[in-house]
Amino acid sequence: MRIRLLALALTAAACTTTSYAEETNRDIEQVIVTGNRFVESIDEVPVSVTVIDRDTIQQQLQVSSELQNLLAIHVPGLAAANGSTSNFGTTLRGRMPLVMIDGVPQSTPLRNGALGVRTLDPDVIERIEVIKGATSIYGNGAAGGIINYITKSAADSEFAARASVSSRFSAVKFEDSAGLRTQGSVSGTRDKFSFVVSASRDERGVERDAEGDIMGTIYGLSESVTENYFTKLGYRLDDEKSLQLTYNYYEGRQNADLVDVLGSVNEGTKTYALPLSDGDTRQGDAQGPRGNHNLTIKYVDDHLTDNTQMTIDAYGQKIENVFFFSTALSNPEEGYDGGQSMIKSEKKGLRFNFNTQLSWERVDGTLTYGLDALNDVTSQPLLDGRIWVPEMDMDSLAGYLQTKWILDNDWIFKAGVRRENIDLVVDDYRTLKLCTNADTCSVPMDVKGDTLSYEATTYNFALRYHINDHFSPFANYSQGADVSDLGGLLRSATVNDIALIQTEASIIDNYEIGLDTHFDNFDVSIAAYKSTSELGTSSFYNSETGVYEPVRAPHKMWGYELALEYRISESLNVGANYSWVEGKNEKTDEYLDARIISPPKFVAHLDWRPVDNANLALTYYRVGERKRFEPDENGNWDGSFAPVSAYDVVNLSANYRRDNWNFFAGVENLLNEEYFSARAQAFTYSGGAYHTMGLGTTINTGVNYSF
Repeated sequence: MRIRLLALALTAAACTTTSYAEETNRDIEQVIVTGNRFVESIDEVPVSVTVIDRDTIQQQLQVSSELQNLLAIHVPGLAAANGSTSNFGTTLRGRMPLVMIDGVPQSTPLRNGALGVRTLDPDVIERIEVIKGATSIYGNGAAGGIINYITKSAADSEFAARASVSSRFSAVKFEDSAGLRTQGSVSGTRDKFSFVVSASRDERGVERDAEGDIMGTIYGLSESVTENYFTKLGYRLDDEKSLQLTYNYYEGRQNADLVDVLGSVNEGTKTYALPLSDGDTRQGDAQGPRGNHNLTIKYVDDHLTDNTQMTIDAYGQKIENVFFFSTALSNPEEGYDGGQSMIKSEKKGLRFNFNTQLSWERVDGTLTYGLDALNDVTSQPLLDGRIWVPEMDMDSLAGYLQTKWILDNDWIFKAGVRRENIDLVVDDYRTLKLCTNADTCSVPMDVKGDTLSYEATTYNFALRYHINDHFSPFANYSQGADVSDLGGLLRSATVNDIALIQTEASIIDNYEIGLDTHFDNFDVSIAAYKSTSELGTSSFYNSETGVYEPVRAPHKMWGYELALEYRISESLNVGANYSWVEGKNEKTDEYLDARIISPPKFVAHLDWRPVDNANLALTYYRVGERKRFEPDENGNWDGSFAPVSAYDVVNLSANYRRDNWNFFAGVENLLNEEYFSARAQAFTYSGGAYHTMGLGTTINTGVNYSF
């Protein structure tokens, strides 16, 4: 495991990474982060970042293929995993991150459905970069930072291939739990042409909790089928110019013949699922992405001039995310006993980036500058034809300049600015009449549409000083502009003109200080931060309508993170990370709820290589308690204000390599801990559907073959 809490200045540039290097000699740069906008070593970056390399991803695959689990374990500051397909409530330092594949947005910030984390099979990922804190690097949607999946590059040889097959099943109760995962890829480079092609299919059985019951189906993984097809083609025109085309298709549907038995946070009963009785049919369509399409074309000229590189990339993304059937979308008067919504999003983007290198006697400088253009069309209709969130058509044009100055190899100063211009068109629409029962319904409104215009200029400043080979403190200030989840505001409108809805963009100010220390076999990284915004978004429950309505109010978050790693020997490594975050509504001086703030989190790991061709890994994962709120006069909780008690999970994995074969096995929740995730404990939404017990002891075993 090679994970460190790193420093990366909040640039106003994209960081679509295409290459990766690691050196064991500390006199050489350990990790090089190479972007199509910014090229720098870890020692030159003054903001917290977590980089998860390929070895760590492969090790996690031995236990689970869920990226949410991987990120929760290895990224300090990211909320605890919830064991589902949804990252609803999975914030980064208290704010929503923007999820990307090679720099292409996967999140849908205009109507945040919190499904962006599961958009790619982890076997395709070379590494993951998590940039923390508000940033305008990619514009809208990165209030909490960026999670960027960097896909694999082609092999240096003419042809290389890999095939994998594995099965996952419950050790608590085997019945109907066995699944089958298959994956295969080919890769190579010949003359000027390179290619990577990968395909995977993951068929799951039922997921069982620590008591052997089937886990609830809301955002569930039971009886789901996930498919991913990935292609990357490259062609080098000459020694300086290259073209690259990348296409990714991802689909994940749950066709479970199950019905939920709803529990309750307030009553202390869990939600679980039962097989449908003979003759019964499942309500609604299969939930999950119907098909996530990503296409990127990139042109690189390494020597546009003697000291300037140019990158041009055009990208498109199209997705349809189908949610679960919900009785909260009922309207008995019109004959609807519920409904299913779907977020539809199409993005088209064009980016021009230039990187110019400067050098004087004692100073090295880098100027990164360019233009971003993006069109994002997002809506949230219901499958029955009703419109919940009208179509939002956003055009964004941004220019940026980022500078980096290195003095005597010891002082690194960064400063940048980004100017964002956004026009967002919403036509006239009517809000939905939704009923919790025949007597409790929301009041539909005819809302006049308009063109909303936003202009924002955001800045960043950062400084790092290498005191010596062992100590390197840093500090930074950065801003981000965010108009995310506008759809949530529109669908809950209680006025008749969009101009009267609080749709203003939020400017986030992020402050951070930190210290990296490096010794022969011991690394420690510490960071403390504060994040403020005049217009955060929370919600309250309107008992008269049964609808959760958004509230715009000033928010403040603060916290700290610690990561350490100790190399005991060449064959034994240990490490740990800890993160704590808190937040308040500054207008009311009240703590923010669990949709925004996660409880503290501690992770410890041990990696042991007893012989050259075998490896054993043990991970201990603890989520602490957070009990900031009081129940109502009846002793009940609503919304996402219920208390969270601490819980512990232990995972174990092992692998053995022989020639071209790699045999592996992993155990999730080794001790069969009976726990509820932090989200399951705090959320009372959807009639208790989230109150599902965590996954019980589950075994994953398989084999890889490379040739």
